[in-house]
Amino acid sequence: MKGLILAGGTGSRLKPLTNICCKQLLPIYDKPMIYYPLSTLMLAGIRQICIISTPKDTPILKSVLGSGDKLGCSFEYIVQESPRGIADAFIVSKEFINNSPCALILGDNIFYGSGLTGILNDISTSNIATVFAYPVKDPTSFGVVEFDDLGNAVSIEEKPTNPKSNYAIPGLYFYDDRVVDFAKSLNPSSRGELEITDLNKLYLGKGDLKVKSLGRGIAWLDTGTFDNLLEASQFVQIIEAHQGYKVGCIEEIAWRKGYISNTQLISISKQLTNSRYGKYLESLLN
Repeated sequence: MKGLILAGGTGSRLKPLTNICCKQLLPIYDKPMIYYPLSTLMLAGIRQICIISTPKDTPILKSVLGSGDKLGCSFEYIVQESPRGIADAFIVSKEFINNSPCALILGDNIFYGSGLTGILNDISTSNIATVFAYPVKDPTSFGVVEFDDLGNAVSIEEKPTNPKSNYAIPGLYFYDDRVVDFAKSLNPSSRGELEITDLNKLYLGKGDLKVKSLGRGIAWLDTGTFDNLLEASQFVQIIEAHQGYKVGCIEEIAWRKGYISNTQLISISKQLTNSRYGKYLESLLN
């Protein structure tokens, strides 16, 4: 399975911060925002990853993340000339996908919780189109999934005025090898975009979409506003302070999964010697 990170957009809700910095490189406590969605794909066992961004931000992201070889991964970069919707990511990256199943995560989404790695690995090896359902207080701002009495998904609506449930679909999607063709078949919405909700409805209509509810033990954070940024940073800081483990530490994930050796981890930590982050990487080997 291949992975996509959609790191585009203008970051208009976060101006003036995004006047001076790419949105996906804004800090979430002790790491750039993009580390978190990248770590999610890596936890799913995905090592071939494509970052999709704007003409302005793509070179910056590439300078920060590089080729991925330091993490035992392979990163590619694709420019999305204009924001044409989430589903457009599959079309612009069709050569990278190359008829493979793939996962797409939004560059401002954070997932954390007990059992998450097992869930991601099960899905990434199943080749079944899968999205998640997560309970929220105000579902009118999201794609909302409706379940029948047996827990089966029966409908999906985009930002409904009268939601049929309080279960939103967060920004992490797994699809089979038909996703590019399905995305190409979509018609633009009234906003002129190819909507991810329409793609999910297409799979659901064919009976080929699995919707998995995420329980209380898993947190989903969207970092698209100032308050969201602060809340996410506080969440990560509290978890790390109380448990002593890093959240979204891509170097640690690469090392624990065997993508990089002890020697390679030491080399990375020495480049960060003066920071607590670097000292944490050093401590992993003790």
